[in-house]
Amino acid sequence: MLTLDKERGKNSIIIGVDEVGRGPLAGPVVAAAVILDKDIYLDGIDDSKKLSAKKRDDFFLKILSFSKFAIGFSTVEEIDRQNILQASLLAMRRAFDSIGIKNAAVLVDGQFSFDKENRNIKTCINGDQVYPSIAAASIVAKVVRDRYMCLLAKKFGEYGWDKNSGYGTAKHLLALEKYGATPLHRKTFAPVHKILFKK
Repeated sequence: MLTLDKERGKNSIIIGVDEVGRGPLAGPVVAAAVILDKDIYLDGIDDSKKLSAKKRDDFFLKILSFSKFAIGFSTVEEIDRQNILQASLLAMRRAFDSIGIKNAAVLVDGQFSFDKENRNIKTCINGDQVYPSIAAASIVAKVVRDRYMCLLAKKFGEYGWDKNSGYGTAKHLLALEKYGATPLHRKTFAPVHKILFKK
């Protein structure tokens, strides 16, 4: 992981952008755009998937307290209508647009840009393991999405979303077989589609 100083280089403002939630069978895709404060100290920051829930929460609080950030969502309907890649790019564009700064350098996790006409955007595969601002965006998006899925679990408790965040765990798949799909399930995803087809 680069230090924040090395990440910035000659640019005074860096916006890191990342999304989470491409793999689950239910729920939205959530993206975050983050501008890390130059004085923030985030020792050990990494890809959100590599951190424990406690460490993610600790970083999340620090990032929200000392940095500028924005969130973007893509709904289940948009995922089913457009496909998961396009919905993910849409969520990232919404996060970037919401942060409201157009003349910054932008670091995006992955190989695809959400705006091919914006020459300030640099894509980076595994960027959340290289750039602190992308790692921060990954953490913010992950914590926000996990907490949102916990709220949804209060209405749809059978599927275990408070524990699996909508991913296709054994409990989730068994609940799909028994109770069918909810409006929050991605109907174009194979396990959900197969169950709907059976019905």
